[in-house]
Amino acid sequence: MLKDFFGKKKKYATIPSEQGKLDVPEGLMKKCDSCHKIYYRKEMKKNNNVCPNCGYHHPLTAWERIDSLFDEGTFQEWDKQLTSGNPLEFPGYEEKLEKDRIKTGLNEGVVTGKGMIDGQGTAFSVMDSSFRMGSMGSVMGEKITRAIENAQQEALPFIIFTASGGARMQEGVLSLMQMAKTSVAIKRFSDAGGLMISIMTHPTTGGVSASFASIGDYTFAEPGALIGFAGRRIIEQTIREKLPDDFQTAEFLFKHGQLDQVVHRHDLKQLLAALLMMHQKGGNNT
Repeated sequence: MLKDFFGKKKKYATIPSEQGKLDVPEGLMKKCDSCHKIYYRKEMKKNNNVCPNCGYHHPLTAWERIDSLFDEGTFQEWDKQLTSGNPLEFPGYEEKLEKDRIKTGLNEGVVTGKGMIDGQGTAFSVMDSSFRMGSMGSVMGEKITRAIENAQQEALPFIIFTASGGARMQEGVLSLMQMAKTSVAIKRFSDAGGLMISIMTHPTTGGVSASFASIGDYTFAEPGALIGFAGRRIIEQTIREKLPDDFQTAEFLFKHGQLDQVVHRHDLKQLLAALLMMHQKGGNNT
């Protein structure tokens, strides 16, 4: 048994050092996608997946996002059991869904629920781009709609973090219908006096950017996030013009009045807590 243990080959990654190349166990280190500096994964995770050198915001999973924002032990998940089917009998779709469920531990590309941020109660939806690239299917739309309706029933504000490649092609028009479905739910919530805060993360594109992501009372984004509807190349070919280098970035949208603010991840919890406190209507609801 000991022989088997010590005889196993371990996977190693090679990184440069001052003395030459150094072998370290694979998965221990992470290279920044922007500045290409190498860090211990634990160091990057401790910094909320923000590069300590250049400030690049690497993606967070849904549960990493929730853990970073909610007061410990206060988050209650809604509709965890809902899963996508294959209504159009698209070949291979069910197998892809199952593969993503195993890889991410999620049943769908969004987690919804309620909890407290610095003692302030709020409803919550957070999309996870590691599940089908955060694509919007009928179950994602249903979960977000239910979360909005629950927020209205319980007189809670509603916060959503978006991260999506757009509509889920395997569900065709059923996917596109979620744009209207979620937007109508938000309109009803707003008419009832509800507060919605939308935070767009990298990337927020397609039907998600054209619907619920863009109609919050407050609309924020993380630095460097890609935000847009159609792809850059398609737009350039359509209008026959070269677009600015920073086109469809959070900073470009803020500069042109389409966002209220670009907010660093380290400042986000404090900002959300302040807004929730400002809009509070007598007492905490959880």
